[in-house]
Order: sequence, then C-alpha cells, then structure tokens
Amino acid sequence: MNICKVNIFQIGKRSRILFKIIFIFILLEVYSFGAEETSSSLTKQRIEVMELKKELNSFYNEKETEYKQRKKELETILAQIEKEKRDIQKLHDANLEVLKDIKQEVESKTGKIYNSMKPKDAAEIFNQMIAEGKIDDVFAIIMKLKENNVTQIMKFLSVSNASLITEKFQNYSNENKEK
Repeated sequence: MNICKVNIFQIGKRSRILFKIIFIFILLEVYSFGAEETSSSLTKQRIEVMELKKELNSFYNEKETEYKQRKKELETILAQIEKEKRDIQKLHDANLEVLKDIKQEVESKTGKIYNSMKPKDAAEIFNQMIAEGKIDDVFAIIMKLKENNVTQIMKFLSVSNASLITEKFQNYSNENKEK
C-alpha cells in the first residue's frame, strides 16, 4: 500500500510540473500575443503619425504658396501705387509751372495796362482796391510798373493809401536787405 501512495504522490508531482510547464507556456503565448498586439499597435500609430505629418506638410505648403501669391499681389499693387504717385507728382509740378506762367503773364499784362493808363485813373483804381482790403494786390502791381509811373500815381493816391504803399515799400526793402 505504501507503494501506491508513493506512486500517486509522484504522479501528482509530475502533474504539477506538467501543469506548471503548460501554465508557463500559456503565459508566454499570451505575452507574445500581447507583444505582437503592442507592436502592431505601435506600427499603426506610427503610420497614423506619418499620415498626419504628410497632411500638415501639405497644408503648410499650400498656405505658404497662398502667402507668397498674396505677397506678390500686394507688391504689384504697391508698385502701381508708387508709379501713380510719381505720375500725380509730375502732373502737379506741371500744373504749378502752368500756373506760374499764367500768373507771370497776368502780372506782365497788368503792368502794361497800368503803365499805359493815366496816373490819375490808375490812382483811383488803386484807392478803390485798397479800400476793399486788396493792398497786397495793389503793391504787387506797383512793383511791376515803371518807376516814373509809380511816382505819378503816388501823387494821385489818397494820403493814407500813399502812406500804406510807402510803408510796404519800406518793409519790402528791409526784407530784401536781410536776405
């Protein structure tokens, strides 16, 4: 009977070892399956990251192209504005020259007209203009007249107006000395 007990005990020991081996084998299989699953999961994630990176690069390149195109359009518009600005400045300068020529022509003709007028008639017109507050206009005309005519006209101006014109001459003379 003792022999039977030993054999049963030994069979139990063998079973336990066998059971342990099978258990270890099952654990290794589960672990390796999990490792494969983890590896495939990492590969899948890596592929997703690469696709996302491609999409972001594509988006970035598209936006970079749009930016360059817009920048080029703005530079073209800016160049056009600068050209138009120069054209306007040229036109402005040409208009100023024309105005200057017209003003000189008017002053020249005005001087000729007053030089040919009788001093008494010119003095009456000047008195009226000064009364209207146009003393600067009168002075500008007198500056264009011959000295002899100015002397004759001054005789016929009112005393207060002749005094104002004389004062203007004095100020004009002092300003020219300072320059």
